[in-house]
Amino acid sequence: WLTQPILAQVASVVARPKSVGSAMTELTQKEDDIQKMLVCKSHVGTKNLDSKMASYVHKRTVDGIHIINIGKTWEKIQVAARIVAAIENPDDVMVVSQRPYGSRAVLKFSQYVGASPVAGRWTPGALTNYVTLKFKEPRLLITTDPRTDSQAIRESAYMGIPVIALCDTDSPTRYVDCAIPVNNKGKESIALVYWLLAREVLYLRGTLPRSQPWEVMVDSFFWRDVEELEQQEKDRQAAAEETAAPATADWGQPVGDWADASAPTDNWNAPADAGGW
Repeated sequence: WLTQPILAQVASVVARPKSVGSAMTELTQKEDDIQKMLVCKSHVGTKNLDSKMASYVHKRTVDGIHIINIGKTWEKIQVAARIVAAIENPDDVMVVSQRPYGSRAVLKFSQYVGASPVAGRWTPGALTNYVTLKFKEPRLLITTDPRTDSQAIRESAYMGIPVIALCDTDSPTRYVDCAIPVNNKGKESIALVYWLLAREVLYLRGTLPRSQPWEVMVDSFFWRDVEELEQQEKDRQAAAEETAAPATADWGQPVGDWADASAPTDNWNAPADAGGW
C-alpha cells in the first residue's frame, strides 16, 4: 500500500503520448547510449550468476564471463527514471553507495536531480532508529551495489521503502524492487548509468528538452583517485617550471647574445703588419 501512489504516478508518466519526432530522437539517442555503455564495459558481468539475474544475461564467453543484455539495461534505466520522476519532492530520493567507485557518481547525480546522497559508510539505523542523528524517511532508495549496501536495503525493507539497485550478474536481488542489470564493479560503468539516469529524469521533469543534448559530460561522474590527482598536479607544476626556466649552457652559465654589437671584431680587409714578425 505504500508503493501504490508511486506506481499510479509512474503509469501516468508512461502513458504520455509521443510525437514522431520525439520517437526518432529517442531511437537515435538509444543507439548513442548503447555505444557509450559498450565503451564503458557496462555489459561485462562476472563468472558467477544469480538465478534471479539469469534473464538479463545474453550469453557466456569462453572464459566463463557472463555478458549482460545491453538492451534490457537501457530499458530498465528508463523504468527507473520514471520511478524517480514520480516522486514529487526530489529530496525524498536517497542515493547510497558504500563502494568508493560510486561515491562521486552518487554526489553528482544528487546535485543535478536534487536527491539526498549517502556516499561512504552507512550509519546503521538511519532508516529505522529515529534517535539517530542521520535518521531520514525517504520514499525511494537507490543503491549502487546490493551486496555492499545490504544494510541500507534491509532497513528499507523494514520500513516499506522501494529500492532501485545496480545489479551485476552475481548480485542478490532480495528486497530489490527494480534491478538495473549492469557492471557495478567498474567506475566508468557506474558513472555512465547514473549519468543516463539523471539525464532521463531531467527529460521527464521537463527541465531539459529531448531535442537538446545535455551539456554535462560523463567524465564529471567518474571516480578519481586523490593520489593520482596529486601526482598529476605535481607533474604539471614540474613541466611548468621547466618551461619557465631560462636557457643555460652546459656549465650552468646563462647563454649570452652572440650578436652583441659591443663585442670586439677584427677587420679582415686591413693590410698585414710587416713589423709584427
